[in-house]
Amino acid sequence: MDTVSGAVTRRRLSPTMEGVSAWLAELPAPVAVAYEAGPTGFGLARQLTAAGVRCVVAAPSKLQRPPGDRVKTDSRDARHLANLLRMDQIVEVRVPSVEQEAARDLVRAREDVRGDLMRSRHRVSKLLLRQGIVYYGGHPWTGPHEVWLRGQRFTAPGLQLAYDTAVETVLLTVARRDRLDRAITEMAANSEFTPVVRRLGCLRGVATLTGFGLAVEIVTGSGSPAAASAPTWGWCPPSRPPARNDPRGRSPRPGTPTPAGCWSRRPGTTATRTAPA
Repeated sequence: MDTVSGAVTRRRLSPTMEGVSAWLAELPAPVAVAYEAGPTGFGLARQLTAAGVRCVVAAPSKLQRPPGDRVKTDSRDARHLANLLRMDQIVEVRVPSVEQEAARDLVRAREDVRGDLMRSRHRVSKLLLRQGIVYYGGHPWTGPHEVWLRGQRFTAPGLQLAYDTAVETVLLTVARRDRLDRAITEMAANSEFTPVVRRLGCLRGVATLTGFGLAVEIVTGSGSPAAASAPTWGWCPPSRPPARNDPRGRSPRPGTPTPAGCWSRRPGTTATRTAPA
């Protein structure tokens, strides 16, 4: 869309970065591009930005649409994006670097494996439960439990094959999870996310895997690692209960006791409470 004349030019392009870049090179400068975030990824945005072309990746859930406009086609969406870009009304998503996107994919792959492992374990346990077999030897999904699972035998060949397949799926999924855990641990120890992971590790209950997942979402979602790891301070004044004759703040329900002073501090530092003035 020409911002001066308002002329609209349409062309169907092949979904390759080279084809898009070649067509944009034919247009008169300056050129601005917008597309929706999705399975196309951020490779095109990084390539166009490196070539000096302004590229905006739009958040699909934040696109403004007229009421009642429910027809969604490629040509209509392209024209709608061009209009919003011309009026500068597109909510952009942050384009992560190649390393940041790879770390986010690694964390999300681990989360997918965790869900797969839960479902595969449920299949094994429910298959045994239908046969009236329950494990009472301690905590499930441990070493002794795995030995017990391997020792289960059934007379029906079909049932035995289904059980062996379900147990094998659990073991393979555990191996996949362990490989991802090792990769995440190595990246958490030596990457741009390491300072944020170490600060989050000062919090109780936050281990390396959890800290790395939070660090990746913080850094790739907010901006630079320095901004994500900046300390945040908060303070609330001490609570003073009202006097017996004071009608303010009366409630039929007793209030929850509040400590005399509260604050939030940066993990790993020490804060001292001062007496109220």
